[in-house]
Amino acid sequence: MKIKDTLKNVAYRQVFPRGGLLLVKLISKTYRRRIVDQHHEQAALDHYGSVVYASWHQRFFPGITFFATRKPIAIMISQSRDGEMIARVVDILGWRSVRGSSSRGGTRALKEIRRLTGQGYRIGHIVDGPQGPFGVVKPGLVTIAQFAGAPIVPVITSAQRCWTFNSWDRFMVPKPFSRVIIRFGQPIEVPRRLDADAFESLRMDVQQRMQAMYADTDRIWRKPRSISSHFGSPSQ
Repeated sequence: MKIKDTLKNVAYRQVFPRGGLLLVKLISKTYRRRIVDQHHEQAALDHYGSVVYASWHQRFFPGITFFATRKPIAIMISQSRDGEMIARVVDILGWRSVRGSSSRGGTRALKEIRRLTGQGYRIGHIVDGPQGPFGVVKPGLVTIAQFAGAPIVPVITSAQRCWTFNSWDRFMVPKPFSRVIIRFGQPIEVPRRLDADAFESLRMDVQQRMQAMYADTDRIWRKPRSISSHFGSPSQ
């Protein structure tokens, strides 16, 4: 039994994270990627020194390697066994994993987030993960931004050709050599103190902005002229 447990532990901590990340890197290297509205990100960093990146679970695949270029960056991860595997991937990428969730270790994790942003770390957060419902911004995003003292910057990824999985959020992986857009939204300031109504109003505002960005960015692939404006003509 102990040998079996040891093998499972090695698989979760070493084999699966390293093997999965290698596959992600190989596929990601083939993407033809364009960054859109990066000035929104830069404006937030110039003014606050840090940001809280907000992304949908469905679309985070292209961001795995992209946000490794945004170091130092930290992400809150649950203390579950699946969270352990994700934390290993994060560590291999050179990100900082902060272990905790709303049900376990949350207060300690939020204090660690505050400490890290004070050292210049940026924070990544999947707003509707890990189990949905899809397209709903959970309250944790606003709470993290309050503790971080940094604005929320929505980040939308969109690809011209994708595989779609049969999961709760229809998880999407851009196919090799696909065109991929990574788009930054306008910074959203988050006051340190909010009453319940103001908190919910802000959460809904973030959700609506992200949904609108989602739809608007996906529309690019329906218009050849829009595609050309971002990627050039097919002959280029």
